[in-house]
Amino acid sequence: MNSEEMLANLGQTSDDTEFFTPMPPGYVPGRSKYVVVFGTVMSGLGKGIFSSSLAKILQDKGLVVAPIKLEGYLNRDSGTLNPLRHGEVFVLDDGIECDMDLGTYERMLDQDLSRLNFATSGQIFSSVLEKERAGAYLGRDVQMIPHVTGEVKLRLRKLAQAAEADVVFVEIGGTVGDVENAYFIEAVREMSYEEGVGNFCFVALTYIVEPQILGEQKSKPAQLNLKLLNAAGIHPHIIACRASVPVTRKVREKIALYATVPTERVFSMHDCESVYIVPEMLRGAGIDAAVLELLGLPERGPSDAERAARAAWNQYITRLREARQAVTIGIIGKYTSVRDSYASIIQALEHAGTYLGAKVQLTWVDSSDLTDATAQERLAGIHGVIVPGGFGVRGAEGKITCIRHVRERGIPYLGICYGMQLAVIEFARHVCGLQDANSTEIARHCAHPVIDILPEQKKIEGLGGNMRLGGQDMVLTPGSQACELFGGAERIRLRFRHRYEVNPEYVPLMERHGMRFSGRSPQHPIMQILELPAAQHPYFLATQSHPELSSRPAHAQPLFVGLVRAALIYAGVPADALPPSPAPPPRPKQPDPDATPAVRTC
Repeated sequence: MNSEEMLANLGQTSDDTEFFTPMPPGYVPGRSKYVVVFGTVMSGLGKGIFSSSLAKILQDKGLVVAPIKLEGYLNRDSGTLNPLRHGEVFVLDDGIECDMDLGTYERMLDQDLSRLNFATSGQIFSSVLEKERAGAYLGRDVQMIPHVTGEVKLRLRKLAQAAEADVVFVEIGGTVGDVENAYFIEAVREMSYEEGVGNFCFVALTYIVEPQILGEQKSKPAQLNLKLLNAAGIHPHIIACRASVPVTRKVREKIALYATVPTERVFSMHDCESVYIVPEMLRGAGIDAAVLELLGLPERGPSDAERAARAAWNQYITRLREARQAVTIGIIGKYTSVRDSYASIIQALEHAGTYLGAKVQLTWVDSSDLTDATAQERLAGIHGVIVPGGFGVRGAEGKITCIRHVRERGIPYLGICYGMQLAVIEFARHVCGLQDANSTEIARHCAHPVIDILPEQKKIEGLGGNMRLGGQDMVLTPGSQACELFGGAERIRLRFRHRYEVNPEYVPLMERHGMRFSGRSPQHPIMQILELPAAQHPYFLATQSHPELSSRPAHAQPLFVGLVRAALIYAGVPADALPPSPAPPPRPKQPDPDATPAVRTC
């Protein structure tokens, strides 16, 4: 952005006024409505699940919705965060590495999001400092209020304008009272004043404790934290009460009294068997009607489109609840102590299992202590295996041991990203006879670097190397198992997050020994899917991509459907008793081909 564009976006910024209201050119206050979701008492309450579920039921009514997650950490994105501390890194099609809640929004709304839907404090502060250096603030001393809060407001308004949204859903990360998100809360308070009455709806998620020693629900922590929100100038219109069991009316009445919120707008958001049940839970509580009323939007009777959307969603829920055939999938990784590290894989398996009428049960195996001596016992009773993405040396040999175990015993296998690279190493060692085969990420000077850094990245390795990020096209070999899984499509698009790849120098050798590289990059010698022929193995596929990121309830991801189907057959279910492969998901809208590709320098 040049200095003229900066100044055009800054609004009033002279010494004659204390108001600072950045507006994108052409923005009209009040044209878009805003729903802001806060968390109280503790983190991890499911703000993203609530927000996306509410957005979903308004979307069903024909409204255009646009979500955004505001994160308080100073990282520019989520790419360098440890999954054990923050859950999985979700990658959008445009290559932005973001919070796992963006995956929840994409799955609920069945839409592809972009960098406009995610902002961190690192992004906000960087933008403010760049503008300050360019003189865009006309000599004013740059402060948290109004300049940093002004940048937050500008982000929200740009999203509303770009999406032409009827309703923007703003999820503020963290918990009320945290230092790092205080300026986000102040920004939306200011913005609610600037946009005018009836254009903002504030929702507070809170937690109802139930100490085992007392045997009853207690609302005092919720009351105290709601007072913190009031002290910040935010008076919620709706309160969602998280609990393991339905919250009693007595507790909801007490919270309503202390928070000055009508009891009918204090509702129970208790644990349920699947996050996809929450939209109907909200509908049943009348939350959609309350939001429409609060935002001055006309109440819309059920249209044919809304009925069709609800019927399709309820059909998924029905299949989920009626799934009976149990099948066990082992996830072999080094982040297994925190399930959110593999959140999208868990969801993709649920989608695939639901489509096939199966109840997928997960077995978690830490690869760090998996050896030849323990593999038989640790992998007993598993009908299929996933080795997911990861980085680094720890646990790599345990994963290779697992891959050899399932390859030699015909157990269905799906390797994802690192799981593909390690499958290549295992095959090179034990089938091709390259005993010292490895990845240069693990052993820089190994004799046979069958996995190496991307050739086009070697010239900038001195900068730390770049990740290959976001949506990329893939060409499938006609007649291959991968091509059949995608309904015969010979060109598909999946998302990637990697730096290392199969060394093309070793591809002919591995193909002579039976490995088939059935998915490749259209422009570069990059292997993106490998498989073993059905005569050698019932289901042994691996992909350099992250297919779990594009799985949706309405469009179960084909590679996961293939794995669960093969696992069911391995468990003894007749193949003809299973439904046919689903139609492939629609291709996402591709970004501008002239745009700079998404990479992250580490």
